[in-house]
Amino acid sequence: MISIENVSKSFVLHNQGAAQIPVMQGASLRVAVGECVALVGASGAGKSTLMRMIYGNYLTASGRIMIGDVDVATAAPRDIIQLRRNTLGYVSQFLRVVPRVSTLDVVAEPLLATGTAYDDAINTAQQLLARLNIPQRLWALSPTTFSGGEQQRVNIARGFAYPYPALLLDEPTASLDPTNRATVLEMINEAKGRGAAIIGIFHDHAARDAICDRQLDVTKYTPGLAA
Repeated sequence: MISIENVSKSFVLHNQGAAQIPVMQGASLRVAVGECVALVGASGAGKSTLMRMIYGNYLTASGRIMIGDVDVATAAPRDIIQLRRNTLGYVSQFLRVVPRVSTLDVVAEPLLATGTAYDDAINTAQQLLARLNIPQRLWALSPTTFSGGEQQRVNIARGFAYPYPALLLDEPTASLDPTNRATVLEMINEAKGRGAAIIGIFHDHAARDAICDRQLDVTKYTPGLAA
């Protein structure tokens, strides 16, 4: 489902004479249907950079990133938008939403974007918010004023509202109490069970060991860090 082949990335420092800083070279990874792979490595090794390339936020310098039959490395912007709508979900550490939009509508939006009827989308959002212990009194409010843990749970509900065939998870259990952490791990297992291919960054080692089938140490693809 996810195939990464010989991917490289450099950053250009335009304010320093256009100096190029290589951050990744020759990264390769395959993630099968129903598999969860953890990206590991020291801080600065390129875990987040690789995730952003997979999602299409960063352009690659070389290589292919296949999500199904779409090569993210060369796809047109309209194809990236379509991929994100129907195939590739992303749960980041930070909730970024339009102010004054209700929490229910934030969570329901991925379903509405794919043609789900409004009442059905809202019903799914309600179920997810209840499961993640977001108090019902908050559902009509914007999540921009919520606590960090509440915002993270809203982000998780939004990311799991639509059954994406591929998922990127960036620290999905950070800032969560044990009860909600267990719920999120259960949701990840359910996504694997329905066949989602998942790549995640987990600094919560116990969560990583419980949920991931294997690990990829990105350090071996990091210039200056590779052995």
